[in-house]
Amino acid sequence: MTSTQKTPARVRKSTVFFIVMTVVIDAMGIGLIIPVLPDLLLDVLPNTSVAEAAVWGGVLSSLFAVMQFIFSPILGTLSDQSGRKPVLLLSLTVMVGYYLVMALAQSIWLLLIGRVIGGITAATNATASAYMADISKPEEKAARFGLIGAGFGLGFVLGPVLGGLLGELGHRAPFYAAAALAALNSLIGFIVLPETVTDQMRRKFSWQKANPLGAMKTIGAFSGLKALLIVLLIYAIGTAVYPSVWPFFTAERFEWSPRMIGISLTIYGLCFAIVQGVLVRPAITYLGERNTVILGFGFEIFAMSFIAFVSNGMMLMAMTPIASLGVLSQPALQAIMSRRISDDMQGALQGVLSSLHAVAMIVTPLVMTSLLSLFSRPSMPVYFPGAPFMLAAFMVIACLIIFTRLRNLL
Repeated sequence: MTSTQKTPARVRKSTVFFIVMTVVIDAMGIGLIIPVLPDLLLDVLPNTSVAEAAVWGGVLSSLFAVMQFIFSPILGTLSDQSGRKPVLLLSLTVMVGYYLVMALAQSIWLLLIGRVIGGITAATNATASAYMADISKPEEKAARFGLIGAGFGLGFVLGPVLGGLLGELGHRAPFYAAAALAALNSLIGFIVLPETVTDQMRRKFSWQKANPLGAMKTIGAFSGLKALLIVLLIYAIGTAVYPSVWPFFTAERFEWSPRMIGISLTIYGLCFAIVQGVLVRPAITYLGERNTVILGFGFEIFAMSFIAFVSNGMMLMAMTPIASLGVLSQPALQAIMSRRISDDMQGALQGVLSSLHAVAMIVTPLVMTSLLSLFSRPSMPVYFPGAPFMLAAFMVIACLIIFTRLRNLL
């Protein structure tokens, strides 16, 4: 075999590695701030109590998600015209600036500006998914999207771990480390990343199609895709119960310490990454995409219902690997939608999907934490802190019903 024959395989491995690492860094940005956020806020708000600082923490989280919602379809659509590589590299470069702003900020307003920048740069998940779609054969897409999911799971694990460990050196140290990592990945991408958008598939940028609502309308015009987008939105809102409520639920129900909560999140993140990176391909191979979606929904419904009523913390911990199997649904559902879209609209589709997940991260924390608070009050006739998980289970049941009725469109 000649060197020219070997090059594509070698390039593909390096580019896939870069794309996955980009998603890892994006996901790390979400969790990196969690362990050091209280100290960081008290540092810039010296006369503020922890309870008051928590309100600002919620504002920072919501602002991050709002920016992802707005800019995911913009960056995804922009990559359909300008190419994936410049969008990814520019976002990573700006992300370096975001981490440095967070590291150097001495006022709450600079932190707010930093989170705006961070939410925009983290919206590159859409472009990364579009790149994966570009380099994958139809039968490879679900497994490749699974790798992106695995990267997100790995970042979800590494973010809080890195933030906690480096936070011992100072509550700004994690941001300097993340800035260096983003800069290194940007350099790697500049060297190894080939452009995948050709003149034949290049699509002119349109603000009407790039804004979140306009993009959803455009994508929803394709046969059967509107219903699938509804399924994904309901699913995303339901499954966002885990990051939104888990720390509060386990502290209320089992009086878990922050250390125990951190261990449980690490276990879930590792299981999430294993399922997405290892089990998606064989599941698709043996069951097909449709049945894999249904199987994942089934695991989610069972796990959420169990968590809602479980009374023993160790039983809850033992349920974690089973609960993580529910994430089989997402890459299979994503692959089904990707196959229904032309090559010149992959970026727009992935941008819409990222925006839907951002909507979930805006809505779910508000709804689910309020529900947890309501059913944990002594004045309530029924003590049921698992209510958010029960509501989430009903939402996934709705997804299952809608999805199974789309047989003729899949």
